[in-house]
Amino acid sequence: MHRLAIRYVERYATSRKKLADYLQRKIHEREWQDEAPPAVEQLVERFVEQGYIDDALYAQTKAASLTRRGYGTRRVSHALYQAGISEADGREAFQNSEANKWAAADKFARKRKIGCYAESQQDADKCRKQLQAFLRAGHDFDLASRFVFARPGEEITVED
Repeated sequence: MHRLAIRYVERYATSRKKLADYLQRKIHEREWQDEAPPAVEQLVERFVEQGYIDDALYAQTKAASLTRRGYGTRRVSHALYQAGISEADGREAFQNSEANKWAAADKFARKRKIGCYAESQQDADKCRKQLQAFLRAGHDFDLASRFVFARPGEEITVED
């Protein structure tokens, strides 16, 4: 099991929960036969002590990656929750995501050619779908609507 964990950690950036879930899945797949269950939590804790796993660093990296790709704070928060990141470990990552929410929304609009980046004015149905896409990407309604309902070529500025 130690070899599986080492292999996983060397290939992927991971959190405590993700490593524990991976090891549990491998135990289930290989149909563990011993009477005593494997010590997954102790192995994960040992990896944390040795510095192979750092949830705070993982949270910052994951949040920065999602923000650069144009995802909003709700999506970042959900990804950190899914990875089992505690509130304390994810606080700084979430704050960075919150600080860069306008840049993320701008990136999302540019990638999808929404609002001011569209080639022509969109009809109401298309705007509704674009607004839904913005919301699914984790952006708040006010920010999303500023981009979606902007005219092509209109400049959108950051509001404090």
